[in-house]
Amino acid sequence: MAKPFQINPLKLSQPMGALLAFLGIKNCMPLMHGAQGCASFTKVFFTRHFNDPIAIQTTAVNDITAIIDGGDYSISEAIKNITAKVAPDLVGLFTTGLTETKGDDIKGATILLKDKQKIVYVNTPDFEGGLESGWSLSVASIISQLIKPQERVNPNKLLLLPNVNLTPIEVEKIKESIALFGFEVIALPDISESLDGHLGEKQGALSSGGVEVSTIEALGDAGIVISIGESMRKCGEKFKTVQPLVQHFHIDGLSGLIDTDNFYKILMDYKNIKTPPSYVARWRKRLQDALLDTHFLIGSSSIVIADESDKVYSLAKAINEAGANIPYAFVPTKSAINEYINAKNTVVGDMEDLENIIEQCEIIISNFHGERIAHKHHKSIMLRGFPNFEAVGNGMKNDVLYEGSCYLLFELANLIRESREAH
Repeated sequence: MAKPFQINPLKLSQPMGALLAFLGIKNCMPLMHGAQGCASFTKVFFTRHFNDPIAIQTTAVNDITAIIDGGDYSISEAIKNITAKVAPDLVGLFTTGLTETKGDDIKGATILLKDKQKIVYVNTPDFEGGLESGWSLSVASIISQLIKPQERVNPNKLLLLPNVNLTPIEVEKIKESIALFGFEVIALPDISESLDGHLGEKQGALSSGGVEVSTIEALGDAGIVISIGESMRKCGEKFKTVQPLVQHFHIDGLSGLIDTDNFYKILMDYKNIKTPPSYVARWRKRLQDALLDTHFLIGSSSIVIADESDKVYSLAKAINEAGANIPYAFVPTKSAINEYINAKNTVVGDMEDLENIIEQCEIIISNFHGERIAHKHHKSIMLRGFPNFEAVGNGMKNDVLYEGSCYLLFELANLIRESREAH
């Protein structure tokens, strides 16, 4: 299904993914190198989604500086203005389509400012890629520019590389589960401590939490790294170039019985443990029961999913285990994981494509932009992904591991029942 432009786009831009990545680092100031409107839109977008203040600054390129400035002046002025008011541990510098088209040398600008401010730079043009690639490119840059290789590794030090679709509570649950096996776990980035909706003492100008820069710099002795989601596979491989002694394990998703089993098997085999913690075993039995309880509702329904590739893969895998029929899955960009999504048809498309096949489904799983389509065609929608502008508690939605998969199946089954009663 090909067309020369998008109508009612599903795709989000690379700079938006980069912003979220830098917000997972403590006392970081994300700096968008582009026009002021780009940063303003992104700030409002995520402020509405998370219902919390979002830290971001911009180089505010205008029609004059776009012509006469090679980027150095705008960036240095922005850094000077930022450091006059706050003292960030790190500035995350990322580009937009405007400054990429200009050809600004952000690496050179960063080198010129290295004695004044610690900066990580990343090229994230919004005319290619999307939310997932913007996040993963930023994480790869953080790894290559901040982490110092060490001669030895600590086998109990684990680096977790979550993808952009994982909510703050999901990152926290994954960290807690890994810690049960005796690991010291560090998530990079760690939005579970910055975008989780906690009530701080005051509204800060910098990111309110996350992994500390000093902790990132000391990650060179990590003995094991786990990347979650196809978009993060290359980040795990990037870390292995920094620390060749590390063991890298990759998992495409963490929703549903099978993928969660594989996740715990990695941890148990690494630690040579034969029996999982009782907490884990109990939740596995609950998920088995949830699959039985929800099978008749989910298995008799037709469900269409429209979201980021890694999220669609994870959701489809989980609900397919309960017998879901998924005639279509819509993703915004090309990804190696697309061919493994458990749907009859996986389409790189937009919301118009979804609306064109709307009569083939009973339930839609998508973001807030799918809500209008659902209401127009009298379908029910389960909101997932970015954005969700009306609901509160988006950072607390949990679809991962045995526990979250139970909640996912129950929510979907109850939605199907309520939809049938209403229609």
